[in-house]
Amino acid sequence: MGKVSPVSQSTMRLPADFSSRAWLLLPFAFAASMLLGYGVIGLVLWGCETCVSYFIFQPDRTLYAKPADFSFNVRDVGLPVTVPGDAGQSLHGWWVAAPAWDAKVVLYLHGNDGNVSTSMGEIAPLRELGYAVFMPDYRGYGESEGRFPSEKTVYEDAEAAWTYLVEQRGFRPAKLYIYGHSLGGAIAIELALHHPEAAGLIVESGFTSIREMAKLRKRYALLPMQLLSQRFDSIQKVSKLRLPVLYIHGTADEVVPYAMGEQLFRASGGRKRFIAIGGGLHNNNAAVGGPLLRAAIRDFIEESGASALTE
Repeated sequence: MGKVSPVSQSTMRLPADFSSRAWLLLPFAFAASMLLGYGVIGLVLWGCETCVSYFIFQPDRTLYAKPADFSFNVRDVGLPVTVPGDAGQSLHGWWVAAPAWDAKVVLYLHGNDGNVSTSMGEIAPLRELGYAVFMPDYRGYGESEGRFPSEKTVYEDAEAAWTYLVEQRGFRPAKLYIYGHSLGGAIAIELALHHPEAAGLIVESGFTSIREMAKLRKRYALLPMQLLSQRFDSIQKVSKLRLPVLYIHGTADEVVPYAMGEQLFRASGGRKRFIAIGGGLHNNNAAVGGPLLRAAIRDFIEESGASALTE
């Protein structure tokens, strides 16, 4: 009892060249483990990118109103997507006409959810002040064609809207203002960097970066945000702006902290203003701000427009 039989001993004996064979296999084993590791990391990053994409973008295909539903002049506008790979697709937007033919024009870029039909309340001050407004829907929103949006595609779509106004409609940049709300503010900042010839930029309820926004949400706080491709890093861009900027932020904003609006303002270069809407939430500054907001927008547009025409 306790002795190993000769048969057992023979089955446990290893070939004489086993060690040399094992050493030959080590590089392959190492490579396989590295590939597996990179595959796991890639899968994790892909999952993170997907989670963050749905955090950033919440597109809505349903239009809750039609241009004909309004008592003022609103019409649907289609314009082509010209970027490689997506050529042939079209964007849709709404053109809200102004009473005067020579009115200033505002390119309004809405936030991460809804579409143009849910943004009419936000543009009410612009319409009441007599400005013409063009609101495009990004690809994936409303009637605009295309797949789920990304940082790259929304920048391209904003550029397409600018090109439409300048090249097809013939508006001079000195009459054009770029206005962005929330995520649209980050898109507007990027567009303004490429078009400093615009008369001015308005950023409402803007955030500093997606990374900082994710830190405010427990479910995203532990994601490796520094490795993700979609950043909307406005705080790193605003110092390079070379046109007048008006920042608007509600003091009670429940989505983007009021402090982020202040940070963007402080980091901005050039001529800038900041208006705080007392008690304003993320989406109701137009209603809460009332005459104060309209006066701030009017003064900014008229003053920056006058300086743009004389430069």
